[in-house]
Amino acid sequence: MTTTTTGTVPVTGAVGTAHTRVEGRDKVTGAARYAAEVPLAGLAHGWLVVSTIARGRIRALDPAPVRAMPGVLAVLHHGNAQPLESDYVGPMGPADPALQLFQHDRVPYAGWPVALVVAETSEQAREAAEALVVEYDEEPHDVAFAAGRPEAYVPAGNPRSPAEQGKGDLAAGLAASAVVVDEEYTTPEEHHHPMEPHTATAYWENGRLEVIDANQGSAYVAQELARLFALDPSAVRVRSEHVGGGFGSKGARAPQVAAAMAATVLHRPVRVVLTRRQMFSLTGYRSPTIQRVRLGADPDGRLRALDHEGLNQTSTVHEFVERSADVARAMYDAEAHHTVSRVLRLDVPTPTWMRAPGEAPGSFALECALDELAERCGLDPIAVRARNEPEVGPLSGLPYSSRRLLTCFEEGARRFGWADRDPRPGVRREGRWLLGTGTAAASFPTLAGPSTAAVTAEADGGYTVRITAADIGTGARTALALVAADALEVAPDRIRVRIGDSDFGQAMLAGGSAGTRSWAWAVTLAARALREQLALGGTIPPQGITVRSDTAEALAALPPRERHAFGAQFAEVAVDVATGEVRVRRMLGIFAAGRIVNPLTARSQLVGGMIWGLSMALHEEAVRDERWGGHVGADLAGYHVAANADVPLVEADWVDDPDEQDPVGIKGIGEVGIVGAAAAVANAVWHATGVRHRHLPIRPDRVLTAGAGDRG
Repeated sequence: MTTTTTGTVPVTGAVGTAHTRVEGRDKVTGAARYAAEVPLAGLAHGWLVVSTIARGRIRALDPAPVRAMPGVLAVLHHGNAQPLESDYVGPMGPADPALQLFQHDRVPYAGWPVALVVAETSEQAREAAEALVVEYDEEPHDVAFAAGRPEAYVPAGNPRSPAEQGKGDLAAGLAASAVVVDEEYTTPEEHHHPMEPHTATAYWENGRLEVIDANQGSAYVAQELARLFALDPSAVRVRSEHVGGGFGSKGARAPQVAAAMAATVLHRPVRVVLTRRQMFSLTGYRSPTIQRVRLGADPDGRLRALDHEGLNQTSTVHEFVERSADVARAMYDAEAHHTVSRVLRLDVPTPTWMRAPGEAPGSFALECALDELAERCGLDPIAVRARNEPEVGPLSGLPYSSRRLLTCFEEGARRFGWADRDPRPGVRREGRWLLGTGTAAASFPTLAGPSTAAVTAEADGGYTVRITAADIGTGARTALALVAADALEVAPDRIRVRIGDSDFGQAMLAGGSAGTRSWAWAVTLAARALREQLALGGTIPPQGITVRSDTAEALAALPPRERHAFGAQFAEVAVDVATGEVRVRRMLGIFAAGRIVNPLTARSQLVGGMIWGLSMALHEEAVRDERWGGHVGADLAGYHVAANADVPLVEADWVDDPDEQDPVGIKGIGEVGIVGAAAAVANAVWHATGVRHRHLPIRPDRVLTAGAGDRG
């Protein structure tokens, strides 16, 4: 049974009240099984061997000595691997060559998989993999990411969201402006590195490929594997019950493909777990960006011209665009408005989605530029943003579903004590520490993908929800239990939620802050239809009564709108004049992000995003050695992230902002928390020191060596 009625936003019930995670006890006691912990009889272990050059060919690879080592079962490589399909369009777009494991002898970047060693134990597999000798014919490589390179190009994009978009006469608008900001901002290569490494176990059962992995969308991974191995979609099942973080990186990756190939050869289960070092080249990352922002304004701060240009790198084998310039399209209006994203192909791994792709680096550049404009106009940064508040989408012309950005700034300013701020930079001091405060706006699109859900009324009086959702740490299980309870008008403890199984049908992946919104929509429709059916009376049979929903028709009927979550970020920093160390003392974020399903887990998501923004501002930076094309310090000792000692009091709260066209009122919160956070910290560092830092991270050496030419 399918229903497409959206209904109205509920105002009472389980949704909106704080609930601990329904699987919380299992996780803290170890009862929850993650992908590398599921026991299977006859399990073998695979270990990937990756290239040590950035460009070239495999000249020789002799598996014989390794095959003779204790416990070794197989060595897969380009000379013996089964052929894979490549001429297809998968659920995420054109086939990704990084999934075409061992199909040829070419090496397009450092860390490219060249072999898989399978053994009885993980230790034996690792020892043998490290002993495998691979000889290469090395070719000159290019990993130099820089502005001004003529090879950079504007990608094709799509008609609904082109890579370049604009209106008005930009040159005339800038020429007519009394105040102009024209600056370059850069962000470095950054990596996801969730606590749980990427893992997959594959085996064949009754003619069906079974995969247990850690992913953000089991249905999507199953579809990709079916196309890759030329299987009927019904012949692939992917399960991912518990996931220890993803942040955009956990889609179809090398472990699922390698494990499936080995299981096919050996006729037994095979598990492949990536090392932390391998994750630097095999699971995607956030591309470095070079952004130029030009703002032209009247003396009162009103924008006449806005130009935001972004450049990112991608691999030579697959295109990924970090659309950092897109953030300007929904934020501020100007008569002349232009944004463009450009791409540079290099001998590097392909980047991928990473929490708030585009918006996180883009907001750093745009919101720092707005702060510079406010300074040059002698205005308060919040006042400049208010002066440029659009009534409709600046480029789309569409009305906003809701836009409570200024409400967020008003509430945040009140709680942060912004009115007491001395706007002059470099005047507040405590001993050797210079103190400053900064602010920035946040936004992220409100998205939803077609999803199906099944809700069953069980004979024992409980209800079971089945949906191919993924809980990557967001608390999705708990949120869906609350949504189902309200739709069924029962207590949450009568709801059982089963997720992470591709057999449950197509559903949106956990990404784009769209997971809970998409799944809750599907669960609500199914639950309401079931409640109506139960109201007709009758006995529930032993197998229960099940109703399935599909949201595709309802989503297609949505009127076009600018749909976004918004927020205001505030930060206070202290800068040590002797060492250049920057310490964030407190952060506050106020968000307008739709109806909050579970305040407990929602606050955790927002605070986590803000902490990531702090880490982005001060710590995170992956560095490539241009001599050989790989990373310097490809581990969590060399790649710095904010530790407990770096994180102060971080507060997140929200204003009422339900989406009236969503059956639960959800907008999405997974990513808006990181947007603008790095800019707020950077703007606070300027306020503390009087020196602008337009290049992240703001390391102590950069603070100490910043010259007078960077002073605002």
